[in-house]
Amino acid sequence: MHLARFPRLSLGHFPTPLEALPNLSRYLGGPNIYIKRDDCTGLATGGNKTRKLEFLLADALQQQADVVITQGATQSNHVRQTIAAAAKLGLEAQVLLEKRVSDFSDDYQRSGNVLLDNLLGGRIAAHLPAGSDIPQAMEHLAETLRAQGKRPYIIPGGGSNPTGALGYVACAEELLYQSSQQRLRIDHVVHATGSSGTQAGLVAGLGASNSGIPVLGISVRAAKDKQEQNVYQLAQRTWELLGLKGELPREAVVANSDYVGAGYGLPTNSMLEALRLLAQLEGILLDPVYSGKGMAGLIDLIRRGRFSPHDNVVFIHTGGSAGLFGYRQVLESVGKYD
Repeated sequence: MHLARFPRLSLGHFPTPLEALPNLSRYLGGPNIYIKRDDCTGLATGGNKTRKLEFLLADALQQQADVVITQGATQSNHVRQTIAAAAKLGLEAQVLLEKRVSDFSDDYQRSGNVLLDNLLGGRIAAHLPAGSDIPQAMEHLAETLRAQGKRPYIIPGGGSNPTGALGYVACAEELLYQSSQQRLRIDHVVHATGSSGTQAGLVAGLGASNSGIPVLGISVRAAKDKQEQNVYQLAQRTWELLGLKGELPREAVVANSDYVGAGYGLPTNSMLEALRLLAQLEGILLDPVYSGKGMAGLIDLIRRGRFSPHDNVVFIHTGGSAGLFGYRQVLESVGKYD
C-alpha cells in the first residue's frame, strides 16, 4: 500500500492526537477508552472530511477545476469543510443543501455550519426538500457552470468515493503508527458512520495492514443491512484503487443502527447524555448528528457488556461541534451528569 502515488494536498493538522479518556473510562467501569481527535484537523473548526478533501481537491486541481460542487444536509460538516478548503485553494465553491430536518427552529436553518458556510464565501446554490435527487441536481448545476465557461469538479456527499476514502486509509496508517509509539494495543475502533467513506477507508486501511483490528460503525441514518452494503461496496472499490489483491472480506464491515432514533439529525436522549458526559468529564465537544450518536452507541454497548473491561477501544471523533449551535433549544435543557 503506497499512498504517496496518489495526488494529495496538505490541508489539515496531522497527525491528530490520540488521547486517553480516563474519566469516562472510570465512570463506565471500563474498558479503556481512547479518542482519535479528528475534530482537531484545523480546517474551519476541523472534522473528518479534511482528510478526504486532501485527496479529492488534489484530483480537482489536476483536472484544472476552478469551481467545486458538493452537497449535504442543512448543517453539513462536509459542506463547511469543502467551502473552507476551496477558499484556501482559491477555488469557487457552490453547494446544494438538503432539508433533511425541516421542523427545527431558525437556529438550525441559519446558525452553526450554515453561518460558517456564508462566512467562508460559499454559494448556496439551492436549499432542496428532503428526498430530492441531489446527484442529478449537482450534475445539472455542473452543466450550467460549464455553459458559463467554468470547469466544475463534483464531490459527492461526505466526500465518499474511493478517492475520498483514501483519507481514512491514511488515517488507519496514522493510527497504527501512533499506537506503536504509545505501545497501545488497540482491540476495537468505533465511530459514527453515515455516507460510508470514513468507515470504508478505515476498513480498507486496517485490513491491508493485517492489523486484525475490527471496526464498528454506529450508523446515524441507514438501517444496518443498507449501511453495511454501502460501506462494503465503497471499501471494495477503495481496495481495488489501492491495487490490493483479492476481495475485502465481507465480515470486515460491521454497522449498528440501533442509535439512529427517529431519524437523521434528530436528537435522542442517549445522544444528549453522550454530549454531556464527554463535555463534563473530559472537556471534549461532540456534535449532535454524528459523533454524539456514535458515542451514545459506544456507551450503551459498554453498559451491555459488548467489550471486556480490559479492552482498549479507540473512538474516532469525526468533528462537527459547529453544529451544536443549530441545536441551541435542545441543548439548553442539558444539565449536569449524574
